[in-house]
Amino acid sequence: MLKEFKEFAMKGNLVDMAVGFVMGGAFATVVTAFIQGVFLPILSPVMGGIDLSSLTWTVSPEVVNEAGEVVKEAAVVELGNFISAVISFIIVAFVMFLIIKGMNRMMKKAEEEPAAAPEPPKEQLLLEEIRDLLAKQV
Repeated sequence: MLKEFKEFAMKGNLVDMAVGFVMGGAFATVVTAFIQGVFLPILSPVMGGIDLSSLTWTVSPEVVNEAGEVVKEAAVVELGNFISAVISFIIVAFVMFLIIKGMNRMMKKAEEEPAAAPEPPKEQLLLEEIRDLLAKQV
C-alpha cells in the first residue's frame, strides 16, 4: 500500500498540480498585498478620501450595561474587506484567464503544425540510391 501511494504521489500530473497550488497561493498573497498596500490607497483620494478598509456597516450596535461592560457585541459587516477581496478575486481570475488563453493558443499552434514525415528505413534509402545510379547509366 505504501508503494502504491508513493507511485501515485510521484506521478508528474500530481506534482505539477501541487506546484500549481503553491504558486497560485503565493500569487493570491501578492495580489492581496498589492490591493491592500497600493491599489486601495491610490483609489482612496479618487473616492473622496474614503478608506475602503475601514468601510463598515453596523447591523446592531453593542449593548452596554450600567457598569460600562459590553453585554452584547455589535454586529458589524466589514464591507471594505469584502470589496478588497472581490477586487483581488477579479485580478486573480483575470490573470488565470490570460494564462489559460495563452496555453490554449500554444497548444492549438502545436496541433496545427504538421508532424514531420518519419524517416524511411535504410533499406529503402539504399534501394532509391541504386535506382538513381542505374537511371544515370542508361
